[in-house]
Amino acid sequence: MGTRSKPKQCRLNIVGHEASRNFREKKKEYLKAKIEELETNGKINNIRDLCRDISDFKKGYQPGTNIVMNEKGDLVTDCHSILARWRNHFSQLFSVRGVNDARQTEIHTAQPLVPEPSAFEVELAVKKLKRHITRY
Repeated sequence: MGTRSKPKQCRLNIVGHEASRNFREKKKEYLKAKIEELETNGKINNIRDLCRDISDFKKGYQPGTNIVMNEKGDLVTDCHSILARWRNHFSQLFSVRGVNDARQTEIHTAQPLVPEPSAFEVELAVKKLKRHITRY
């Protein structure tokens, strides 16, 4: 019985080593692509994406969490319970209460206090905006 388990254990070790080597190679490929992306953003002066990527790179992997608080105040992590909670939340949010008939409501409109801007004023305002140009 002991002689039969050794070959299985040996095969498991080999598979484990191959998986580890594959993960290391994939990580190297990812890091190389990320560094090339950083270099490209630096060369074309795409500072916004460069800073964002550097910040993400420094933070490392951040796993996402899916936690929602239910009506009782308890934390819910099950995906079906989370979906049910959001469904209830939005059905309560969008349900219309207290309006008997929309035809009975009066609508009052007011004239704007500020006149509409001229084309020249719009052009000046657009020129004052910061430029966040993304290049593809």
